[in-house]
Amino acid sequence: MSAPRILHVFPSFAVGGAQVRAAALMNHWGGAFRHLVVSLDGRMDCRERLRPGLAVEALPFPALPGEALPARLRRIRRTLAAARPDALVTSNWGSIEWAMANLWPPRLPHLHMEDGFGPDEAAGQLPRRVWTRRLVLRRSRVLLPSRTLLGAARGLWRLPEARLLYVPNGIDLRRFSPDGPRAALEVPGEGPLVGTVAALRAEKNIARLLHALALARAGGAALRLAVIGEGPERPMLEALAGELGLRGCTRFLGHVPDPAAAYRALDLFALSSDTEQMPFSVLEAMGTALPVAATAVGDVPTLLAEGNRPFAVALDPAALGGALAGLARLEPAARHALGAANRARAEAEFDEEVMAARHAALWRGDDGILYNARGSS
Repeated sequence: MSAPRILHVFPSFAVGGAQVRAAALMNHWGGAFRHLVVSLDGRMDCRERLRPGLAVEALPFPALPGEALPARLRRIRRTLAAARPDALVTSNWGSIEWAMANLWPPRLPHLHMEDGFGPDEAAGQLPRRVWTRRLVLRRSRVLLPSRTLLGAARGLWRLPEARLLYVPNGIDLRRFSPDGPRAALEVPGEGPLVGTVAALRAEKNIARLLHALALARAGGAALRLAVIGEGPERPMLEALAGELGLRGCTRFLGHVPDPAAAYRALDLFALSSDTEQMPFSVLEAMGTALPVAATAVGDVPTLLAEGNRPFAVALDPAALGGALAGLARLEPAARHALGAANRARAEAEFDEEVMAARHAALWRGDDGILYNARGSS
């Protein structure tokens, strides 16, 4: 019989944490499953992360202007009936309507995955969304990659404990390694090269990083900055870099086809987000044996090796600038030791092979966590 077919719904299949994880799992499983991907904004950028020949198809679901929620739920039901998947996977709040549509029989086996919150919930979760998650997800399996999210699912959403699954993210430690080719990141100036890898959106707050860099340099720290990623805030951020006098030491490099090689070209990694849970960029930096300066959001402080944790700081440019300056003042051998400790922690806790095995158990495990694939294959 043919391999089970899984229908994945994403607010977007642009490159991001949830999408990168999905691509890694699809690559890992190969032909064991077939995949349909609904990208609600139509973007399929993360398809470039998939290996050639995988059974992955895009399933269009265009937005219809003025469509009311009841009509959209009926259209989702028709789409599910026509696609005939064996299971449904939804990702984050933007796909919650597909979980709603699946409440009525015949219900598909359903896994909902939450990776974090957008800028509208960075300061706290919206009551309407809390209640919706509480009501809609009670009969679904809900997977959380961070302990912060697991606490929210237990205490705020009040979902049944038996429905909750904690599976930390993992990375390909062979790819994200200090050994291998280095990208030629042409950033002028002197001093350690700081890098960040992020979509240039409001919640990533790269403006905070620019202000932090300016403060660190004003205090005497010789640092340069490479900003890797694209997004709607790029024009504003480039203008801000000019206003802060950073044009001579900062480069916006856009999309980089081989991020692993780009990480190897860095001396330090920086994360400046308002909201994160278990960001892949931090894990990838750790895998590449980089020391990290970061805002203390989500699980980030506990991801890092113990010696690196003092450099996870408050959501404040001065605090982040102090963390950058503190790392810059270290002797190169001390920075390398911090990076090596981060690499060792990634090897111990955040290996993609372990993550993939745990996810596979959700699909093919005898305990029926999601569904018993032997009945479908």
